[in-house]
Amino acid sequence: MKNSIGKIEQNKYQIKTIRADWWDYSSSGVYFVTICLKKMHPVFGKLVLETVSLNSIGLIANTNWLRIPEFFPFISLGPYIIMPDHLHGILFANKLTNTFVNQKKMGPQSNNLASIIRGFKSSVTIEARKIEPNFTWQKLYYDRIVRNEQELENVIQYIYDNPIKG
Repeated sequence: MKNSIGKIEQNKYQIKTIRADWWDYSSSGVYFVTICLKKMHPVFGKLVLETVSLNSIGLIANTNWLRIPEFFPFISLGPYIIMPDHLHGILFANKLTNTFVNQKKMGPQSNNLASIIRGFKSSVTIEARKIEPNFTWQKLYYDRIVRNEQELENVIQYIYDNPIKG
C-alpha cells in the first residue's frame, strides 16, 4: 500500500510487540506475568469474601502452573494468584549460562518466556475445553522484567492484594 507521498508502507498491519526490545527473554531473570482470558470472562472461579474460590477449570490452571518447572527445569515459581478471569505470577529463570548481551535477540523460540507461557496456555486449553468447549485465552500476555528487590517486593504485594481489589 502506498502512503501520501507514494512510498510503500512496510508492515502496515503488523502488530507492534509489547515485549522489551532491549531484553533477551531466554536469559536468566525474574519475570512478572499476567495472562488473561478472552474478554475477561470469569472462567476460573469466583471471588468469595476477598478470596478466590477456584472451580474445576481454575484448578486445571493451578495444576498446570505448578507443573511449569517439570517442563522448564531452569524455572522456579514465585508467588502467583489465579483470579476468576486472569492469572498473575512470578517466574524466576535461572540458567547456568546466561546469554544476555543487552540487546534483543531473535533466536530459537524455545526455553524462553514466550515458550513457557505458550506451553502453559496450551496445556490448560486442552484440559479446559473438555469442560468448557469455548474456553479461550487472550492472544497476548503481559510481562514485566523485575529489576531489583524493591520492585520484586512491590509485585509480590500486588499479587497478594489482588483478591482484595477484586
